[in-house]
Amino acid sequence: MPENLTIVVTGDICINRLLWITDPQNAKGLNWQTHENIHSALLPGEALLLTKLVALSTRAAILAPQITDMPDVSLTEFLSSTAELGLFPETADKPKGNKKYRVSRFLGFTGPATGQPKLLPVENDNADADMVIIDDENNGFNSNRNYWPLALTTPGKTPIVLYKMNNPIDTNALWQNLAKHHMNNTIVIINADDLRAKGVNISKSLSWEKTAQDFVWQINNSPSLAFLANCRHLIIPFGLEGAIYYRNEGSKESYLYFLPYAFEGGSVKDSQGRMSGLTSCFVAGLARSIASGYAHREELPFSIGDGIRTGIVAAQKFFLTGFGNPVQADRFPSPAIFSEWEKDFVSKEDVQDVIIRISANADCQSCWYILKDKSSANLAEIAYSIVKNGVKQALKFIPIAQFGKLQTVDRTEIESYRSINNLMSEYIAAVNTVRPLCIAVFGTPGSGKSFGVTEIAASIAPALIRKLNFNLSQLRSPLELINAFHKVRDISLEGKIPLVFFDEFDSAFEGKLGWLKYFLAPMQDGVFRERDSLHPIGKAIFVFAGGTSSTFEEFCGGDISDEQEQKYFLQEFKGAKGPDFLSRLRGYVNILGPNQTDQQQDQLFIIRRAMLLRSLLETKVPQLINDNDEAQIDNGILRALLKIPRYKHESRSMEAILEMSMLNHAKKWEQSYLPSKEQLKMHVDEEQFLRHLMHDAFFSEKIDGISLALHEKLLSLTKDQPEIDAWLRRPWAELDEDIKNAFRNQAKRIPNVLLKINYDVVSVKETPEAIEFTDKELAMLAPVEHKLWCKQQKAAGWRYGPHKDRQQKTDPALVAWEALTEEKRKQMIQMIRIWPEVLVKANFKIERLKFLCHCEAMML
Repeated sequence: MPENLTIVVTGDICINRLLWITDPQNAKGLNWQTHENIHSALLPGEALLLTKLVALSTRAAILAPQITDMPDVSLTEFLSSTAELGLFPETADKPKGNKKYRVSRFLGFTGPATGQPKLLPVENDNADADMVIIDDENNGFNSNRNYWPLALTTPGKTPIVLYKMNNPIDTNALWQNLAKHHMNNTIVIINADDLRAKGVNISKSLSWEKTAQDFVWQINNSPSLAFLANCRHLIIPFGLEGAIYYRNEGSKESYLYFLPYAFEGGSVKDSQGRMSGLTSCFVAGLARSIASGYAHREELPFSIGDGIRTGIVAAQKFFLTGFGNPVQADRFPSPAIFSEWEKDFVSKEDVQDVIIRISANADCQSCWYILKDKSSANLAEIAYSIVKNGVKQALKFIPIAQFGKLQTVDRTEIESYRSINNLMSEYIAAVNTVRPLCIAVFGTPGSGKSFGVTEIAASIAPALIRKLNFNLSQLRSPLELINAFHKVRDISLEGKIPLVFFDEFDSAFEGKLGWLKYFLAPMQDGVFRERDSLHPIGKAIFVFAGGTSSTFEEFCGGDISDEQEQKYFLQEFKGAKGPDFLSRLRGYVNILGPNQTDQQQDQLFIIRRAMLLRSLLETKVPQLINDNDEAQIDNGILRALLKIPRYKHESRSMEAILEMSMLNHAKKWEQSYLPSKEQLKMHVDEEQFLRHLMHDAFFSEKIDGISLALHEKLLSLTKDQPEIDAWLRRPWAELDEDIKNAFRNQAKRIPNVLLKINYDVVSVKETPEAIEFTDKELAMLAPVEHKLWCKQQKAAGWRYGPHKDRQQKTDPALVAWEALTEEKRKQMIQMIRIWPEVLVKANFKIERLKFLCHCEAMML
């Protein structure tokens, strides 16, 4: 950290008054010692706390307002806040472990008896300060120029300014001064919840993609944020788990920084209490990196990126340490917050970043997946890695949502599940609720409709939830439904919360959707009628699982394109009380099973399959997972299970194939252990499955034929190029074996190279039609093919040389793609262009992988 760097920290002043209770000191002492004891302490808040944090983070001498004797400070002049502390678990996963004091209840602010809260000047202020850090809590500092640091009021000074802003408006005097004189060097930090409090609609805790895209839309379109859109550097922290860096230096770019294993607010549970000063700790971490970068003349955006990582880690550790145990005012905050240790539960390397993508096509906003941007691999390669190496290893840089045993990386599923999670959390925490929480779940049979919702409920309140299941297609009269409500009520009277699944609620009864009308009163009023009596149901969660409709849109008729047909449907739907039923629902989720639901939008079905298969291997045949956590499974089986177009009974089919295989004593899932062709037919198209299974064998058998065709095509393409070596122009049968192997290696590389542009090579019975690569596709394929060729050549002992020499194994083409001659690049592109024609003759079809979205396909 630079020794001569001058940092000024100032802003609003607040004194934090903390109260906490301890057990009696003893049972036999003075009377007061036998009762609970109340303790109090005065700690610095707002700019005073930020000063201490910046001093710890930068280890520099800070110029700032000072209160030398905090215990004797007069609270009649200053603004103060009062909070009650309690002992909370250090971490949520160890509720009985070490405990720390944190805020259990914020009691409010106390202002001075008369006038405005007292502000303090910067002691030994210096107009030549290199950095100014401001804590503007909208408590008077931003309108009182007399207390602003000299570096902001002296003409011609250009310090780096970190402006922590609580009230995002452009009318205060301080903002106008910064906007006029210091905007180029000002970094604005506003907590996401402060933006939301001003009516800025940014989703919370659904998915990082959704939150990020909401922010970008708001900053570009919201009139209330127009003044912030002009910031050169704007940082929005999202809880302890992420932040967005908006940069506007000629062109606008936004970057998301996030912890993959947590969503906004997800790393802190209610059972852990709260902490004030988290954003101040983030700013102190940011200041640390910017100060270091300033000394080393780093570009400011680079320092900001590193600072966001430092800030996220520091805020996490600040929360973890709390106020300590016991509370020691003179040791707060802890210096350990800004130290790095191997045992730390979070580090800067854990914080990932990605540029936020916004498509010009409004229909493709939901097409952006961090998973695809954070991995250079194709989705199929990621899927193989998930099964082979496990979810954590394959997806360690990707946002993962987990609820109990349920894991998902699919953005659509994450947003749906988290919506349900948020609804359930609020409902379970609420008191005096008089009606059930009603949600609907749709999906094809076998997609796992009940599993996901059950895991969410269990992850929120496992001791409170008790599950019940009723299949309405098996009920014969409303009386049986009344009996079901009685069972629900009994559980509620026990003090538990019944989680009630009404399976196939959309089945016919006395006509289409006949059961709906019997749920309207219980859903709306929380009561059911039995003869002349009304019975309250109590607190309960009703889950309506669709049986005839696989999506919410299908249930509502939203997928009907014919106008007359839709009109008839809506009349029938209204007659069955469908709109009344929908109005009582508070949420819904479409469960995505292992089958692809939509060729345009459902990109990640292969990832869902991989995660399901890995889970099945771990739970049902754990002996196939070795000590290195690697799954022992034949590549052909893995390809077939992941690439088969459709499972007839969704996840049940995948599970059935595993259970029908002879794996009880196996150490590896070999092809010989698979069930018979007739048994496979029950769950998949057995012909397609076997062709995927034998794909590698089919391709290996035809390698020589493909290699021969490649050689012939090369001769045809280069017949007018006399510089081509004579030893390459011989007939295939007369070629040296090392030259034949070079063509064989090229043939073997083709499937892997094509995966880079989302193409797959599929064995087919009939001779398919050859496709044509676009110029963009060729421009993407050629560098990949060249890189792999170089790697194989070097492995075989070849090295760069100015001339090609087979004896010395030197080749001038063993350079980076950009360094190749134009002629060599054209020659390689010509060779790749003929791949489809060569493969077609060997009965291999090149087809687009179906998990590309429309907007990505248009880019190729």
